[in-house]
Amino acid sequence: MSFQFDKPREECGVFGVSLSETGEAVAISYDALLSLQHRGQEGAGIAVASGNYIYCHKGEGLVSEVFTDKEFSNLPKGKIAIGHTLYSAAASGVKGGEGPFVTDYLTGRIATALNGKITNIDHIREILTGHGLSFGTDSDGEVVSSLIAYCITQEHDVLSGAVKAVEMLTGAYSLVVANGDMLIAIRDPYGFRPLCIGQNESGCAVASESCAFDICGFSFVRDVQPGEAVVLMDGAVTGKSARLKKAACGGERCGLCIFEYVYFARPDSVIDGLSVYKARLNLGAELAEEQPADADVVCGAPDTGLDAALGYSMKSGIPMAPGFVKNRYIGRTFIYPTQIQRENAVRLKLNPLAASVGGKRVVFVDDSIVRGTTTEKTVRGLKSAGALEVHVRISSPPFRHSCLYGTDIDNEANLIANKTDLDGIRRMIGADSLGYISFEGLFKACGDCTLPFCEDCFAKAD
Repeated sequence: MSFQFDKPREECGVFGVSLSETGEAVAISYDALLSLQHRGQEGAGIAVASGNYIYCHKGEGLVSEVFTDKEFSNLPKGKIAIGHTLYSAAASGVKGGEGPFVTDYLTGRIATALNGKITNIDHIREILTGHGLSFGTDSDGEVVSSLIAYCITQEHDVLSGAVKAVEMLTGAYSLVVANGDMLIAIRDPYGFRPLCIGQNESGCAVASESCAFDICGFSFVRDVQPGEAVVLMDGAVTGKSARLKKAACGGERCGLCIFEYVYFARPDSVIDGLSVYKARLNLGAELAEEQPADADVVCGAPDTGLDAALGYSMKSGIPMAPGFVKNRYIGRTFIYPTQIQRENAVRLKLNPLAASVGGKRVVFVDDSIVRGTTTEKTVRGLKSAGALEVHVRISSPPFRHSCLYGTDIDNEANLIANKTDLDGIRRMIGADSLGYISFEGLFKACGDCTLPFCEDCFAKAD
């Protein structure tokens, strides 16, 4: 579909909880996955440890679709549970990639949920196949779970086995591993994927984003540090945590994916010391300084462009106005039955508000342009609603390269900024002017983050 890759997409969300007593670990995980649904809508699953057993239910669809009342009630109470929301790259054709993956080994069983991309996964799969293991899917998560189980049998210890396994991996990942006694949370040595720890009176939890803690009644404690393996038992973080050996991620600039702040994460999350909402306000303010426009109103692209638009409005003094009405009942509509519906897909989701933009010069703020097809339809829609001028402002630098680490960005040949100059993009999308934030503005806006950034997709020239 022409608009399918017009936004980058994330590669899953993970959650885990350890309670001090047997209780509602499944219910907590379910609520947490609902708040992490934005990180993946193709599948979901929960595994709960009860005694010496691990029970798992997972499937394709949204969290609420996978866990009906019947399926939910079939999962037992437990002290430990982990959950997963899946985004599988649309072009991959992978089926059955939703986690958690439950893997048996000689003396036990583990459940594993992965967020990330393992760049040497083919090599790992080949090694394990040589040892007689077989796989039912093409998912990185299944291979990683099998690798951890294999290493546990070699090390005769769950934590040591998990650490040995992940030290064999290259790429970007956050990972949760559970057995009947403990929950292990591991973040790759460069911290590319976010992972954090929360706590309340009943136990501890780990999650891809801190917004998951709010709905579950946990308080944010801290981020899992890059290269850290944290062990949770009986509802508390133990002293058994370990550090991973530094391993190359395979890119020139390794660190937290800066697009977490621009687009991926929910605004009510805090990642590595920086509020996502504050970062987006800062991005809009920097954009207003760098790319001013003579206009009457500022409008943001729902939902991830709204905070940057507010920052732009506050800095520029141009009033903010709602530019669109969003249809929130379409759901996961990547595939439409007719060509007319496919062509009208953008307007089906976002309809310009003529009463707000008619007769006005509009600054339209969005987080990114990938192919440009969605932006072109949005600009055309604003003008058809009566906007006199549309000045497009983007709160990230131009995308020029695909991502090695699991962020689903279209093929480089289809990235408009990889083959077209600024004025060419402006003409293609039909805007009266076009401006991107600079690298300097991007890093200044996100300067309170405690980690360095990976920006390989933007490929800043040295």
